[in-house]
Order: sequence, then C-alpha cells, then structure tokens
Amino acid sequence: MFDSVRDDLRATLDEIRAAGLHKPERVIGTPQSATVNVTAGGRPGEVLNFCANNYLGLADHPEVVAAAHEALDRWGYGMASVRFICGTQEVHKELEARLSAFLGQEDTILYSSCFDANGGVFETLLGPEDAVISDALNHASIIDGIRLSKARRLRYANRDMADLERQLKEAAEGGARRTLIVTDGVFSMDGYVAPLDEICDLADRHGAMVMVDDSHAVGFVGPGGRGTPELHGVMDRVDIVTGTLGKALGGASGGYVAARAEIVALLRQRSRPYLFSNTLAPVIAAASLKVLDLLESADDLRVRLAENTALFRRRMTEEGFDILPGDHAIAPVMIGDASKAGRMAELLLERGVYVIGFSYPVVPQGQARIRVQLSAAHSTEDVNRAVDAFVAARAELDA
Repeated sequence: MFDSVRDDLRATLDEIRAAGLHKPERVIGTPQSATVNVTAGGRPGEVLNFCANNYLGLADHPEVVAAAHEALDRWGYGMASVRFICGTQEVHKELEARLSAFLGQEDTILYSSCFDANGGVFETLLGPEDAVISDALNHASIIDGIRLSKARRLRYANRDMADLERQLKEAAEGGARRTLIVTDGVFSMDGYVAPLDEICDLADRHGAMVMVDDSHAVGFVGPGGRGTPELHGVMDRVDIVTGTLGKALGGASGGYVAARAEIVALLRQRSRPYLFSNTLAPVIAAASLKVLDLLESADDLRVRLAENTALFRRRMTEEGFDILPGDHAIAPVMIGDASKAGRMAELLLERGVYVIGFSYPVVPQGQARIRVQLSAAHSTEDVNRAVDAFVAARAELDA
C-alpha cells in the first residue's frame, strides 16, 4: 500500500523544492548563542546567529545553566507522569506563583509548550453557544486550538479595530453566551504589536473577554518586560495570557496560561493537553525561576536588546532595504520572491550570518522575507557585520 503513497509524497516534496519552498534544517554543533557553529555544505563554520528567539541571550547564560545543573541534582531529570497523578513538585508550584506575580494575573498553569497551552484553552472554556473572535494573523497554535472547540468562529483583519467591532456585534446578534477575543501580542512574522488598549476598550463595550498569546513579548517588551499588556497599560484588563518559556525566558521549552483564578482552576480539571501530557521537566522550571530573578533584578539585557534593534533597523533602512516598520526585535527584511529569499539566506550564511528565508505557507504568497531577530547577546560589531553582509549578498544576488 505504501508504495503508491510514497510516490505521491515524493512528488509533493519535489514540487516544494521546485517552488523554492524547501526548508532545510541546519545542524548546530554549539550551545544556542549569538555565535554558533553551523554545518553548511558539510563544512562546519562559526557564524553570527540572527535567527533564534534568544532575545535576551539567556539560552546559555551561566547563571541559568548553573541553576539547571543544581536542579538536576535536587529534582531529578523528569517526572514520568502527568500533573494530577504524581507529576507535581514544589518547583512547579513555585514557578506558577512567580509567573502569576510577574504577569499580574491571579493564577498560572504550566504546559509542555505554548502550542499545547493554546490547544487546551478554547475547548475547555467555550462551547457551541459561545463565540471566539481571532485576529487573521494569529499564530498557528491559536488557529488549531480554536478548531478543537465547538464555538462559533469569527475573524477580523489584522489589528483592524473597526472590523473587530463588526465581529463583536455579529457575535452578539448571534446570541453568543460568552465571547472571547484572541490575539497575538506581537505577530511573529511581522514584528507588529497588537493594539491591546483598543482591544480592551472594545471588549469592555461589548462584554467580551480578552486573550493574548505574548510569546514574542514577555521578558523584554514593556517597561518591566511583562509584555504587551504592560506596554499598553492593560495588565488588569486582559483575562488570559499565554506564553512560552522557550524564547526570551531561557529558550528551553514549556508554556503557560496565566489568567483569572477560575479559568486556571477549570483548565486544571478539563484541559486535555495538561491532563494527558507529561509534566514540564523540573530542570526547566528551576532554570525559569532563575530567569525571572535576572529579569526582576536589572534591565540591562532589555536595554541592550533595544539598542541593537534600533541600530539594525536604522542601518538597514539607510542601506535601502525594505524592512517592516516598528521597534520590535523581529525585523523582517522583505524580499518578495521565495527563491530569491532562500538564495539570499544562503549567501548570507556564506558570509558568516545565519538567517532564514521565510516563504509560503509560513507567510502569504509573494511576501517572502528574511526574518532577522536581534538579541541582547549581540555586540554592536555583530550588528554592523550583519548589515554589511546583507549589502554584499544583495550585490551578488543582483549581479
């Protein structure tokens, strides 16, 4: 049977390669850092890393690594269980309490990933008599999570408040018992920030709840690094915040839902990814506590990241690149053609800068780009070298 399936799959893979949409996976032979050793064409080489979500440079921070070593000795390697059976340790409860305090929410529940967190919210809270209104550019995990629920699904154009209000009125006219607005805090392919203050105003006006996936913001966006709700002054008006421990908060894995106490209590009883997935490894929980210590004790990493981001965006604009506007550490360099974006990424790697070309289906057709991600671990020299490499790669590509 599989022989015929194999032929179909190979044909599909050939089509992906022919369209310039193939996504190779580079092998890194070093810890995640500002500089990594990447295998390219069989030849290992040290390159500047501008494509990781390591925003604060904590993935190999010595204090975080030391906390992880200590946790292995104290708490062991893994739980071999789910939370409600025998998979809850003191370190998990401590992290949940610290995240709640940091994010200004009443309670927090840990998941193995933010994908699982988003997958566990909607079907638990919403039934067929409810409505969920989602931003058109929300992350795939939100889209998949919504599909698991029986709620009525409505969508509004990216950051379009007039369209959001139309959808809120439609939900009310349809007799929705509960209405939940859900948005990314920062849209990962564009670096654009959701207007949470305006969203909360509309939610108040129409009696809706608000949920934010703040994976690309918590740790470095907002005066205290508490994310887009803090940035917009609405921490007390957002009902649900989901996020990851796998980006700015250490870069390992794990996710969470921080929310009203009753919401978290119900998730503990009925959220399937929580009930049927192994507990977050204790070493990650302990290391994440150290990350929160670092974030709450100083803002030097956030300041350095902001400086690196401003420098890269300014220099790239001066060099005539089409870079999406904003001040987020996600800095998309728009290329348009998928094959050209892939080729430019290869040329940059040859020049010692590791970036990735993003194309369909990750981004819309015709909007291929190289998503550059700045880090506090980068030096000023690193940023300038990256811009110079872009200039040189463009010259070769256009020759």
